[in-house]
Amino acid sequence: MKSIKNPFIHNKSYACFGCQPGHPFGLRMKFFETEDQIICRWPPNEHLQGYGNILHGGIQATLADEIASWLIYVKQKTAGVTSRLEIEYLKPVYVNRGDILLEATLREIRGRHTLVRVEILDENRDVCARAVVTYYTYPPKIAERKLNYPGHDAFYE
Repeated sequence: MKSIKNPFIHNKSYACFGCQPGHPFGLRMKFFETEDQIICRWPPNEHLQGYGNILHGGIQATLADEIASWLIYVKQKTAGVTSRLEIEYLKPVYVNRGDILLEATLREIRGRHTLVRVEILDENRDVCARAVVTYYTYPPKIAERKLNYPGHDAFYE
């Protein structure tokens, strides 16, 4: 497993709620790559709960959307925009029981649409939520121009 560098931190307009390391209210996600997945180990915060000590469902959807975008950056070597997100909540994710794990895997490519499967696992590695995130992907040159995609090599040391 290797660490993925965040190349966006040098962009003055960068303020992503999901992955900007210095965002005062953000999720501050960091990503790692395996042969076929993007992974994030993430410590939930109590201020992100809905019901008592349970991570808000909207935050879970945001986590799934964010890790899926990083799969597009690294595995598809481009960028895109979310066109659909379907999530199934299976079990509560508690904010007070330790880190959770997110795993994103390429599921299918349909022309310009890429489907990414995301699982959210609790501290015991039980699956608590499953999502399929569909991204409309741009050719790399257009992604560079429209979405400030820095190119695939920028994600590595």
